Amino acid sequence: MRVNVYRDIYLPLWQAHGPQGWWPLLSLADKRMMDQGRYTGYHSGCYDFPRTEEERFEICVGAILTQNTAWINVEKALRKLSESALLTPSAIFEAPHEQLSDLIRPSGYYNVKSRKLREFSSFFQRLQGHEPSREQLLSVWGVGEETADSILLYAYKKTEMVVDAYTKRILASFGLVDPGMKYQEVKTICQCDLPRDLAVYQEFHALMVAEGKNSSMA
Repeated sequence: MRVNVYRDIYLPLWQAHGPQGWWPLLSLADKRMMDQGRYTGYHSGCYDFPRTEEERFEICVGAILTQNTAWINVEKALRKLSESALLTPSAIFEAPHEQLSDLIRPSGYYNVKSRKLREFSSFFQRLQGHEPSREQLLSVWGVGEETADSILLYAYKKTEMVVDAYTKRILASFGLVDPGMKYQEVKTICQCDLPRDLAVYQEFHALMVAEGKNSSMA
């Protein structure tokens, strides 16, 4: 019988890990988490974030900073930006390159990511509160398919599946994908079986990360 992504992967992951509460936000971190060195908070079972433009922009920044690094490093960079009053599109765009690079140093590739943040901040300001299309996001320097889909799924609550290395690895373990498959091909395989539901899309990506780190299924 053909492997069904929803029945054979999503539901077992949900039963194993439960709701993940992505995308974590600085404003939701509590003292206990901060004492453990975690600076962003999760919102398990709640899918109405972001609630403000500030939270939306924070998610976008996090989606760029998390490229090629672990989330805990992104948390440190976000906290530094927030403490320096630079977690707004205008502040990032106007900040000197050296200052911005130094603040986001924990996330790695800080010189390149500094430019990416400035380019995206300029784009975000031009949106003037409007929702971007996937094509518009992909036109921004430094925004690839995974980052664009992360922004749409978590910052704008659109049902765009996010495909990352964990997703490919887990799907490959079920024989659903091979290493040569392109991003869009893997994305289509996921979307064919999953209900077109925001909570399912958000949880599926987050659960793949949780399982990928656990590696029992991968």
